[in-house]
Amino acid sequence: MSVLVTGAAGFIGYHTSLRLLERGDKVVGVDNLNPYYDPALKRARLARLTEHPGFSFIQADIAERPAMAEVAELFPDITAYINLAAQAGVRHSLKAPHDYTRSNVEGHLVLMEMARNNPNCRHFVYASSSSVYGTNTKLPFSVEDRVDTPISLYAATKRSCELMSHSYSHLYRLPTTGLRFFTVYGPWGRPDMAAFLFARAIVDGKPIHVFNNGDMRRDFTYIDDIVAGVIGVLDNPPKDEGALPPYRIYNIGNNSSESLMDYVGLIETCLGRKAEYVLEPMQPGDVKETYADISAIQRDVGFAPTTPISEGVPKFIEWFKAYHGL
Repeated sequence: MSVLVTGAAGFIGYHTSLRLLERGDKVVGVDNLNPYYDPALKRARLARLTEHPGFSFIQADIAERPAMAEVAELFPDITAYINLAAQAGVRHSLKAPHDYTRSNVEGHLVLMEMARNNPNCRHFVYASSSSVYGTNTKLPFSVEDRVDTPISLYAATKRSCELMSHSYSHLYRLPTTGLRFFTVYGPWGRPDMAAFLFARAIVDGKPIHVFNNGDMRRDFTYIDDIVAGVIGVLDNPPKDEGALPPYRIYNIGNNSSESLMDYVGLIETCLGRKAEYVLEPMQPGDVKETYADISAIQRDVGFAPTTPISEGVPKFIEWFKAYHGL
């Protein structure tokens, strides 16, 4: 298989690309290396990918149609797409909303146009988010639940990706699968996410900010489990059976809602240091609890997460210390 992976220098994109390369697929990685967080981390991930002869990299913005048209011309043998490029972060969407519509909406549309005009395309897989569930109080979150009341622009753009994908699956019979990721963490993770933020603050002797006074729960999902789900889905495109479009949505989570304070406690234990807490109210656009019902992806592709936070957090801290020379 020859797979176009966008956001290849990002957290999930890097790990997904690496897994594809290790099993013998060709990967065309696209990333604009934007400065939302330190590009040095993105370049360090890329350096590891470029060690593989099957990897090609193009620095480009997926919302730039001429640039992506050039990618299509350079790599006519692409057979699948994994769109992981996105402007991430609920809180940042309050500060820079136009970044989200450009990358998450316009960029997604540009890629779907690439895919639907590629006669070799077998599957278009893309990242959605657990944020689309908004203030849903029914737990665990199911793909059958209504998701028409997003409480952040980030969530709204991710739901837009799902709706656009449905229209392309209907109009052009393009096989698409959206993946609602639940709080992904692990080695090579993003510096703006909880595990990295907490570890960095504890090491630097700075307080950590805990929202909703610490009364929060998340379905923390280890990166290796996420990648197993992405690859499993990629290899099993939805069938076009005529009556319904070849379109699917899945949750990818650990199927376990954990206390945020337990998560912080594991980080403290692994670092051998106690954190100083600053308790703050709930932030706009945030939710108290997430919990994934993964029965659909279990049924269809055999997805079965194997990494509890008691195993995943130590692996993350081991990488964190090595990366920072601690």
